[in-house]
Amino acid sequence: MISSGLQVIYNTDEVSFIQNLVFCVERAYRVPDFGVWERGSKYNNGSPELHSSSVGLAKAALEAINGFNLFGKQGCSWSVIFVDFDAHNRNRQTLCSLLPRESRSHNTDAALLPCLSYPAFALDDEVLFSQTLDKIIRKLKGKYGFKRFLRDGYRTALEDKTRRYYKPAEIKLFDGIECEFPLFFIFMIIDGVFRGNPAQVKEYQDLLDPLLQHTCEGCPVVPKYYYVPADFVELEKKNPGSQKRFPSNSGCDGKFFLWGQAVYIIAKLLADKLISPKDIDPIGRYVAPEDQRNVSMRFSNQGPLENDLVVHVALIAESQRLQVFLNTYGIQTQTPQQVEPIQIWAQKELVKAYFHLGVNDKLGLSGRPDRPIGCLGTSKIYRILGKTVVCYSIIFDLSDFYMSQDVMMLIDDIKNALQFIKQYWKMHGRPLFVVLIREDNIRGSRFNPILDMLAAFRKGIVGGVKVHVDRVQTLISGAVVEQLDFLRITETEEAPVFKRLEELDLPKHSKVKRQSSTPNASELEQQPDVNINDWKSKSTYEILQKFNDCNCLASQALLSSILLKREGPNFITKDGTVAEHIERIYRRAGSKKLWSVVRFAASLLGKLVDSLAPSITNVLVQGKQVTLGAFGQEEEVISNPLSPGVIKKIIYEKCHLQDEREAVVQQELVIHIGWIISNSPELFSGMLKIRIGWIIHAMKYELKIRAGDMPAKDLYQMSPSEVKQLLLDILQPQQQGRGWLNRRQIDGSLNRAPAGFYDRVWQILERTPNGLIVAGKFLPQQPTLSDMTMYEMNFSLLVEDMLQNIDQPEYRQIIVELLMVISVILERNPELEFQDKVDLDKVVQEAFHDFQKDHGLPKGSEKQDDMTAFYNTHPTGKKGTCSYLSKAVITLLLEGEMKPSNDDPCTVS
Repeated sequence: MISSGLQVIYNTDEVSFIQNLVFCVERAYRVPDFGVWERGSKYNNGSPELHSSSVGLAKAALEAINGFNLFGKQGCSWSVIFVDFDAHNRNRQTLCSLLPRESRSHNTDAALLPCLSYPAFALDDEVLFSQTLDKIIRKLKGKYGFKRFLRDGYRTALEDKTRRYYKPAEIKLFDGIECEFPLFFIFMIIDGVFRGNPAQVKEYQDLLDPLLQHTCEGCPVVPKYYYVPADFVELEKKNPGSQKRFPSNSGCDGKFFLWGQAVYIIAKLLADKLISPKDIDPIGRYVAPEDQRNVSMRFSNQGPLENDLVVHVALIAESQRLQVFLNTYGIQTQTPQQVEPIQIWAQKELVKAYFHLGVNDKLGLSGRPDRPIGCLGTSKIYRILGKTVVCYSIIFDLSDFYMSQDVMMLIDDIKNALQFIKQYWKMHGRPLFVVLIREDNIRGSRFNPILDMLAAFRKGIVGGVKVHVDRVQTLISGAVVEQLDFLRITETEEAPVFKRLEELDLPKHSKVKRQSSTPNASELEQQPDVNINDWKSKSTYEILQKFNDCNCLASQALLSSILLKREGPNFITKDGTVAEHIERIYRRAGSKKLWSVVRFAASLLGKLVDSLAPSITNVLVQGKQVTLGAFGQEEEVISNPLSPGVIKKIIYEKCHLQDEREAVVQQELVIHIGWIISNSPELFSGMLKIRIGWIIHAMKYELKIRAGDMPAKDLYQMSPSEVKQLLLDILQPQQQGRGWLNRRQIDGSLNRAPAGFYDRVWQILERTPNGLIVAGKFLPQQPTLSDMTMYEMNFSLLVEDMLQNIDQPEYRQIIVELLMVISVILERNPELEFQDKVDLDKVVQEAFHDFQKDHGLPKGSEKQDDMTAFYNTHPTGKKGTCSYLSKAVITLLLEGEMKPSNDDPCTVS
């Protein structure tokens, strides 16, 4: 409206309100809501969900309003709206990961039409757009319009209008009689006009015209919906599409369905060429595919045709001494003083500057929340209070968590950040990535890996990303400049103070200390020389005496843990409190790379890694669930984003039971998985539930496989970068040369399922009236089939819930194989169905007994613990596990009755 020339916003208070509204919209990617239809989940039971249409509309809104002047062409710099580039990108990633689904319970929804087409045009991926649109048409299109979604009871004859929510399984009543809305035919007409598709326009005009009602004056009226009258409901259910539907009374009583009427008028004007698409899209949301690469939009979702982005890199040494030292190896850097008058800031200083955005005391608006700036935001140049500022990424911040002490993690983070920027940078202008090199980075064994990385920068390729290294003053001309004009300081106001990166004041030609760090410590150094059980019963005095006498950091950490639990963190000794003792052990163990001791001390101190909550959110928005908790113990399932405090409480309650170190290793894995799933989501295909404790079990098992007959390496003694590499290794498809026991162990620990697995379980449930049971967990046929549909995410999660009680990964995989076998048998034998509840454990036991007979195994070895030979057997072939499972399934099926069939060849008369 403002773009078309109307004045809507009149004062700065309103500008502040809109800006704070943007802060809320930026979080749409992680906030479940009730969707366009205000019903939440498909079951209409009051539960919200994350909806693609909501996220898409938020993403489109952020793109449209970023850099927009609310006062129009006459506006000043202080009426411009700012959007966080990284927040916009997270909405975009979430939308692409959710589609073509609408939500967990909605497999598809007509609400996606106005989101992906006019007016929002929220998606730039043509393939994903076509895939989503095809699904909407295939599932929802009818003769009288589109259904909103499957099993939608809104305004049907069977809906009880006196109740706000439905009862369990009630939505099954509405199957096949959902109201159809002509409104969505109109959206398809408008879409056809925008995309230059006259055949689509004519198709939907021909469908719409017979549906229009007319007033007494002959004016066309768009009915809100067409419904099946109560008398015809049963006939319609028996023969879908056979009954005539009747229009709602829109227009008959003088009340019109204004949304439909307004969109109809727009469509009619477009189709008759009385207006053009540009007339109803003044902010240019729609860009034709052939023109996308030439359109300049500040927050354009249109990137280069081929993503051949070159990232500009500035290498900054924190001291002149370090600069001279690196220069001897041919690495050219700048110091903070040498880039002046340009200032270098940490991202947290930029966050402080953004605190002033949208502040309005009159309205009680506090401004931008305390959210970190991501690596896209730190790749821009900023003009703040007359200063030119470049920022370094959060990965270069000094952290209290031990992962920052592993230089290989820093190198890995730099490569990941560059790949992320390459993939998601869609702005005109080059990103400027500041690499901050600290003296601590090059000490001891850390130097060679850092030197190799810096050499790669000089060659122009780092981790497969093209880079160009130069001076900041040179690179600034090609960068994106953001003017933070909202920081206006009057004469009476005190200017905010920002801390820039200061150069370390060290003698220029003094020698850089490189040997203060040691190589990785031996396994022996990480083992305590005291037994914790022997010391638990001893007095506090004796423990303190032993603590002072021993030099082994591992032993000191163990003794400190006894004191911590007995006396508390504030218990005072001659050298300080117990907590201070543990903190010193933590620091010293970190410098010596005693990773097991470091993790133990970090856990005792209750350390929490930065970015834990965003990493979990990264996993959730990919349509996955996360569980925290030790393997074999109770787990906490996380389905929606949580605050860092809540996550910390879960971790330290669920992961401390067997080994204190588990609590911090699970944090490491969450950080790693958050990065990996954002950049390589294909590695998690088939994994609906990311069970962190089980993944750690898989990693330990992998170490056992690699060790062979030798003692396995201790996971807790490995450096964070080695842990990450091991995680990447087990996520890769299993090597062909390995035994089937090993493969089943790893895949079972990862909770990986084959393609189409959940759909097949649905088909089994249709033929199993009394449901399925495994490991004591029951999956009933009803109300499951009544409440859900085959392809919805919630059913897949229900199947995962059924399998969650299984405590052996290899046995879980056998159960998965069994369900696939049952599905194939039922598919090929439509006359068969199970009569009783199917106990999957019993079927596996029957198959195993047959296996024992064929292989001559001794009696009395029927226990699950002795199924190793069965687990290690190839699934296919004459003597494969599937043949034994198939035999057991067929035996069970033949115990029941067969359904009669009209075309049964065995029937004589």
